[in-house]
Amino acid sequence: MSILEEILTFNDQFVNENKYERYITTKFPNKRMVILTCMDTRLLELLPHALNLANGDVKIIKNAGAIVVHPLGSIMRSILVAVYELKADEVLVIGHHDCGMSALKAEDIMEKMKERGITEETLNTIKHTGVNLEKWLTGFNSVSESVSHSVDMIKNHPLLPVEVPVHGLVIDPKTGKLDLVVDGYKAK
Repeated sequence: MSILEEILTFNDQFVNENKYERYITTKFPNKRMVILTCMDTRLLELLPHALNLANGDVKIIKNAGAIVVHPLGSIMRSILVAVYELKADEVLVIGHHDCGMSALKAEDIMEKMKERGITEETLNTIKHTGVNLEKWLTGFNSVSESVSHSVDMIKNHPLLPVEVPVHGLVIDPKTGKLDLVVDGYKAK
């Protein structure tokens, strides 16, 4: 049985046994926050439990490294939608120690792409469109600096209301301990 078949079989049972009922909530976050965090598998259940969050409490946006790369990209758009349409009044950027983005090297990932069939011609075509693949595929050296950078990009975005605090934290993916990087209440 494939992973997809396992998921669909489980889902049928989940729905038929009404197990979804305990998760029913509205689209508006109870704690009026939006969190940008990493897609790391260790954070799937740990992060909400370490922050005392239940289903429906916050909006969670995930990407590799909890990084805002572009001020007009999908991450920033999602944050703005959460603020303006979904009643989020605060933003949290939560990176984590031992992040895979801290070790990401463009050369290594491009080599893995080639091993899986992406041609040098394809990589060159993308480079000729103006995309700097080496920069785009490079991680960061310091998770705290990366979190601070994302907080700055969000806080200084021209479309974010000035009264919205933007906090920055780093979580330990083993224990759930949070380290404060930016206190958005004091950074106003």
